[in-house]
Amino acid sequence: MSTSKEIKGLLLGHSTPHPFSQVALSDRGSVQTLLQTLLDPLEPYFSPLKARIKCPGATAVRFDQTASEVEGICRPLWGLACLLAGGGEYRGTQWWIDGIRAGTNPESEEYWGWPRDNDQRMVEMCPLGFALAVAPQIWEGLTGKERENVESWLGNSVNEKTMPNTNWLWFRVFANLGLKKNGGKFSQERLDADIEHLDTFYRGDGWSNDGPEGIHQMDYYSSSFAIHFLQLLYANLAGEDEPERAAEFKKRAQIAALDLAHYYDEEGRSIPFGRSVGYRFAMVSFWGALAYANVDLPAPLTWGMVKGIVLRHLRWWQTQHDMWSPAGTLTIGYSYPNMYMAENYNSPGSPYWACLAFICLAVPETHPFWTSKEENHWAVLPPQKPLPHPGHIMSNLGGHCFLLSSGQACSYPMKGTHAKYGAFAYSSSYAYSVPPGLFTLEQYALASQLGLSDDGGEYWKTRRLSKSQLVHRGSLPVLESLWSPFPDVHIKTYLIPPVESHPNWHLRVHQIHAQGREVQTADGSFAVCNERSIDGRYLDLYGTVTPYEGTSPKLIGNYDLATPEAWAAGPEGAFAVSKGAVGIKALEEKDAGRTATLVNADPNSNLVESRTLIPTLQGTIKKGDKVWYVTGIYAKPKGPKEEFLDGWDKTPEIPAWLKDEIAKDS
Repeated sequence: MSTSKEIKGLLLGHSTPHPFSQVALSDRGSVQTLLQTLLDPLEPYFSPLKARIKCPGATAVRFDQTASEVEGICRPLWGLACLLAGGGEYRGTQWWIDGIRAGTNPESEEYWGWPRDNDQRMVEMCPLGFALAVAPQIWEGLTGKERENVESWLGNSVNEKTMPNTNWLWFRVFANLGLKKNGGKFSQERLDADIEHLDTFYRGDGWSNDGPEGIHQMDYYSSSFAIHFLQLLYANLAGEDEPERAAEFKKRAQIAALDLAHYYDEEGRSIPFGRSVGYRFAMVSFWGALAYANVDLPAPLTWGMVKGIVLRHLRWWQTQHDMWSPAGTLTIGYSYPNMYMAENYNSPGSPYWACLAFICLAVPETHPFWTSKEENHWAVLPPQKPLPHPGHIMSNLGGHCFLLSSGQACSYPMKGTHAKYGAFAYSSSYAYSVPPGLFTLEQYALASQLGLSDDGGEYWKTRRLSKSQLVHRGSLPVLESLWSPFPDVHIKTYLIPPVESHPNWHLRVHQIHAQGREVQTADGSFAVCNERSIDGRYLDLYGTVTPYEGTSPKLIGNYDLATPEAWAAGPEGAFAVSKGAVGIKALEEKDAGRTATLVNADPNSNLVESRTLIPTLQGTIKKGDKVWYVTGIYAKPKGPKEEFLDGWDKTPEIPAWLKDEIAKDS
């Protein structure tokens, strides 16, 4: 492990790998070392009294700077507390004890400040409460007066404040639980009331919503970021006092595990979906929490499979070398620093919520999570599964793990919310894209979205709010959604998953009634890397420079819409091949004359690839017309390059039930 002096001088240069990427992951000890590579670079950024960490980056958030720096010190506590709970050691443990002492002292110049209603400080009370509950050396390191300060800041102040009606209520539960575990002053009444209210978010079959009735938001907050994760931690810590509640939380996790396993592919990647994906490897936290709570796994899952999900996930993140600042700290972004995809609550310290992933370090080394040999869960899972509660159809056909989605939306229109929740498909191989600007298709970056414009293509409206249902057509699950991008333009969308005979294709069907205005349409496939393998320059026409690589039709560039060679007929389609192949075709013969092209998306719009293009079908619908679009989306991310397009000319048949519905509507 690096010394303090070496860490203070750590700067990641052109060829300097981050220590995080150098750890060979195999056992508990290697994951402990991995955590230390995250904590070590924070040392130079502690304040003099250690109460705050100001991570590199001067970006502002919707809350005050002090709260941002409280995030900086509290969020890494998730990892440190898990390490200590499992009997591990860290050379900087005293920094956090000193920081808690100063931060909760009203007379300290580094006092964190009393929380107000809906204050971000309440979020950071959760890792602090958990740390107090599992790492006794923290409480024991404080004097009587200092413990009273912690009681006042962590318990008394928050129990009378208003909190958002979301997963935040769990944070107050853990603030009280941390005090309760140490004999401090807490409110059992508030703790019970919060959990009882949180139970109203439960929708059945293991799934909880992140909010009350009227909100449909079941992203990673429902599993790894908050609800399931914290239910399992609570079951472990309070199970002796509340066996029935603990048993219920474990039961929900057992049921949900068979659904949630579909979000992680064989290479360790999870499917990016929803908000806060800048928390990166926190997306795998649910699985370590299962072991921490001693949940009996549902068949056919094994602890070897759970271990494999966790370790492969961490290994994939070890390959993402651009996610670090030059100082070695995590940046705001996903695979690289990216403010376009950030939420307004993402401070420079915010990404350290990723430390939830280290709950596995609190699991004893004798647990089968650690003693089992890694296994592949996809050896036993069905390749497709409909999930009615989140409104997803999961698929692992055609070489990639992805989901079709309808109906979800954040409770408020956050930045990029239509891309984070309203897109039609989300893939572990082809991450979603967000708009870096609000003019033209290049800026909107409509990956897996249908955009409509009534002003000649400057502004585009996409699906954000919709009414949806999961239906079955024969043995095939289908998602149906109703949405209106304009008050007088109404759309019914069907999402149809792949079938075994055409594993690389899924279908996207739109019935569009342009009742009150003429609209242009743009239907985008997945986004794919726009770099030649030989030198990183933009892709050329397929096969002209690099064998088995390039685009069809020719990629011209931004805004040059009149160039004939940049367009193809809709049934001919458009594709691009680089890191896998993606493409799009119009399959309905009565389609309204759509044409195919490639949108050279603005840089940094995609979560994983900083340069992408999006094969797209474009058309125009006259005012008053009703049309059907049947779109085939092609994706093949694996295999030899010469086979990436093997399925491109084997387009699927339009299902008979759909043909009948189109015919009846003609």
